[in-house]
Amino acid sequence: MKDEVLEFILSKPWIKFYDEGVSPEIKIEPRPLYSILDETAKKYPEHSALIFFGNSIKYKDLKESVEKFAGALKELGIKKGDVISLILPNSPQFVIAYYATLKLGAIVNPINPLYKPSELEYIINNSGAKIAIVLDLAYKNLEEIRAKTDLQKVIVTSIRDYLKGIKKLLYPLKREFRANIKYDENTLRFADLLNKGEKYEPVSIDPINDPAAYMYTGGTTGVPKAAVLTHYNLLANAYQASELVEKREAKDVILAVLPFFHIYAQTVVMNLGILRGATIVLMPRLDLKALFENVQKYKVNLLPGVPTLYNAIINSPYAKKYSLKSIEVCISGAAALPVEVLKKFESLTGGKLREGYGLTEASPVTHCNPIKGKYKEGSIGIPVPNTLAAIAHPEENKLLKVGEIGELVVAGPQVMKGYLRSEENKDVFFEYGGIRWLRTGDMAKMDEEGYFYIVDRKKEIIKYKGYSVYPREIEEILYQHPAVKEAAVVGIPDPVVGEIVKAYIVLKEEYKGKVSEEEILNYLKDKLAPYKVPKKISFEEDLPKSLVGKILKRVLIEKELKSTQG
Repeated sequence: MKDEVLEFILSKPWIKFYDEGVSPEIKIEPRPLYSILDETAKKYPEHSALIFFGNSIKYKDLKESVEKFAGALKELGIKKGDVISLILPNSPQFVIAYYATLKLGAIVNPINPLYKPSELEYIINNSGAKIAIVLDLAYKNLEEIRAKTDLQKVIVTSIRDYLKGIKKLLYPLKREFRANIKYDENTLRFADLLNKGEKYEPVSIDPINDPAAYMYTGGTTGVPKAAVLTHYNLLANAYQASELVEKREAKDVILAVLPFFHIYAQTVVMNLGILRGATIVLMPRLDLKALFENVQKYKVNLLPGVPTLYNAIINSPYAKKYSLKSIEVCISGAAALPVEVLKKFESLTGGKLREGYGLTEASPVTHCNPIKGKYKEGSIGIPVPNTLAAIAHPEENKLLKVGEIGELVVAGPQVMKGYLRSEENKDVFFEYGGIRWLRTGDMAKMDEEGYFYIVDRKKEIIKYKGYSVYPREIEEILYQHPAVKEAAVVGIPDPVVGEIVKAYIVLKEEYKGKVSEEEILNYLKDKLAPYKVPKKISFEEDLPKSLVGKILKRVLIEKELKSTQG
C-alpha cells in the first residue's frame, strides 16, 4: 500500500524555501571532530581564534596548546573511552580542554559551574568521570562531594590563567567562594600541566560510533541522563548549522555569550566558529555592558542566543550608547521567540534574527527559519540540510498528515547514538519506512510547505531564560522536606524569561500554618542552582488529580493563567 505521508516527507517539500546557496544535502566525510581545528589552524595559522578580555589567541597557538594539554592528560593516564568533566565557563581553558580530550579519544562531559554539590555528584558519578577540570570559583562545591566520586584527579584553573599582564582578579572573589585549595599529586594546576605537557600521540577513532560528548538532558522523563553524541554527530551538526549562514571563511566574528557547557553553544558558536575559521569573542558570564562593548569593538556579525538575551538587549539603556550595526545573523533557540522581540531587535541592529529549534539528543540543531527567505511567525522553520522531520502519533509508530497535531520526530546524522545506560532508548527511537526516528517529546504540526510549529511540550521540561529546568528533580528535593506531603512544579508562561518556575505544595497537617514560603526557598537554595529555584510557591489544600491519581499539572497552569488575566 502506498504511504502518501512518508512519500511527502521524503520529497522534502521545504527545500524549495532554502536560501540561495544552501544545499539540501551536504557531503560530510566522517572524521574526528577535532580535525576541524587542525584544518583551520593549517589554513589560517595567524588568524585570531579566540579573544578573551582583549587577549587574542591565534589558531596555530590554540592548536599547539590543545596538543600539549592532550599530552599532559595522557601522562595522567587518560586513555580512549575515559570521561573528563569540564566544570568551566566560556574561556580558552574550556576550548583547550574540550579538544584535547577529543584528541585522546576520551569523552567530554561539560557541567554547569553553578551546579550545587548534589548536582555535581550525580552527574560525575553517572558519567563515570575520571578527571574533573574546574574553575577555582566552583572548586568548593566539587571539593564537598569529591570523596563520594571516583575522580582520580582534579585540575583547577582560574579566569586569569589565560590573561597576560593581569595582576589582579577581574572578578574579586566573595569570601564564600575563596576555596583553600591544597595542590598535590591529585589536585593540579591547569597552567602547570599546559606548560609541561608533551606532544600527544594520535589514537584511532571511529567517528560514527565513538562518543565525543556526554551531554546531560532531561530526556522524556525529566530525570537527567547522558545523550551520547559521537564525533560524527557533532561534526555533522556544525556543518549543517554553518550551511545556513553565508559562506565566508575566516571573516566571521562570533560573540560567545551562550555557555559552552550547553550543547547549543558548543555547536553554533564553538564548533561552527572553528569550522569557519571565525574569531570567537569569549564571555565567561552575561554582562550587558560588556556585550555591547564587545559587539562594537570587534565588529561582531554573528550572535547566537536565546529570546531572553535579545529581549534584554533591546530593553537595555546601552542600546542607545553603542552601535550594533555590525550584527548580520542571529539564530534564536531554547524557547519560543516572541515576534515583537524579533521586530525590535532587527530594527535596532539591521541584522536578521531567526527562530530555530533543536534538542540535546540531536546535537542540537534540526530546524531553522531561512535567513533571507520565507519566515513564518510562530514557526520553528524548516529542517536543516541532511535532516528529515515529521509528525508522528504520540503512542503509535506511524506518521500523521499535514496539519495534524502529534509528536515531532527527526532523523539525520546529528541524532545521538542513544542515552548512556538507559532503558529509555526503546521508547525514544522507532523505525518507520526504513528510517530511525527520534521522538523529540514536543507536540507539533507541519503545514503544507514543510514549516513546523511547536504546539505544546509532551515533556515537562521548563525553559527559564534558555536553561532547562527539570520539575521532577525539584519535586524530589521538596519531598525530602519533612513538612511536604505533595508537590508539583510547573512552568508558567512569561514573556520575559520564557517560563517562571512555580511550586505547588500541600503541607502535612501538623505543619500547616507553621512553614513559610521563605523557609522552603532557603531549603531549595542550598540544593539547587539559582535558575532552578522556584520564583513562586503556592501552598494548597490539595492538588488536582486524574482518576488514576496523577497530578494534573496542566490544570495548575491554566488556573494560574486565568488568575493573572483577571
